[in-house]
Amino acid sequence: MEKEKILVSGCLLGLNCRFDGKNNYTKEIDEFLKDYSVIPICPEIMGGLPTPRIGAERVADRVITADGRDVTEQFRKGAEEVLFLAKKYNVKKALLKLRSPSCGSDGIYDGTFTHTVTEGDGVTAELLKKNGIEIITIK
Repeated sequence: MEKEKILVSGCLLGLNCRFDGKNNYTKEIDEFLKDYSVIPICPEIMGGLPTPRIGAERVADRVITADGRDVTEQFRKGAEEVLFLAKKYNVKKALLKLRSPSCGSDGIYDGTFTHTVTEGDGVTAELLKKNGIEIITIK
């Protein structure tokens, strides 16, 4: 029997694709994913941003870097690329990084760069939800 496919934030898998060039890997993620067929994603890289890069946070419908640059279009492009993969491979679930301006679900940093969390979703999480994809987070 074929395993269910799941999109997974690359940083959670150990890829050094976070804004600071690090990752968010934990052994618990491997245990959780053992019954899935994993499709790694990084919306920021897929949208054309480099690693490392200046941190960014979502402010309403925009994504702004800590030095004031608007990177909304790169985040939107990355989200569209992730959605393309989800549709192409009939993916119904995504395991995404908490609080990220791309992948965050049900709580993201508020745009003040003070680690203050507010309600809301990252650009990619929002687009995936709108298209019926279940977002999973591991704390």
